[in-house]
Amino acid sequence: MAMVKRCEKLAFMKVGEKYRRMTNFTEISVGKSPKEYTRQYVDEEFERSSVVGYSTSVNYSFDYDNENEVHAVIKKITDGELLADDAVVEIVMVDITDEEGANNAVSRSWSVIPENEGNSLDAYTYSGSFRANGAAKAVSAVSADNWMTITVK
Repeated sequence: MAMVKRCEKLAFMKVGEKYRRMTNFTEISVGKSPKEYTRQYVDEEFERSSVVGYSTSVNYSFDYDNENEVHAVIKKITDGELLADDAVVEIVMVDITDEEGANNAVSRSWSVIPENEGNSLDAYTYSGSFRANGAAKAVSAVSADNWMTITVK
């Protein structure tokens, strides 16, 4: 068994025309929040549950770096209290342990839901969640610069 390290699952945000690695994040954790349909049939003693959908979200937190383009996007949304489509970003999650170019990534649009800022005495932090704003799609991601940026196919 080969354990996958947390640092081998990378996130990239589309900034302009480039997908930039989401660096200096202290948290990027995915929650699936499945939607269930539960019922009990009259001829059975137990309930049945089926997953009928998901309300996927990603909790985030980062130490703000004023030279980081990804941080600048989230800061602009947070500080400007942007709404609707102005608060939507595209993020690609890449498993770099998978073979490059072999559907090793998932792309999705996310609504940025800011929650807190300035919660640390050591560094100025921003935190919140990204909530699904469209279907996830399997894509292939390759990198020519040691996974600092990616090209999506």
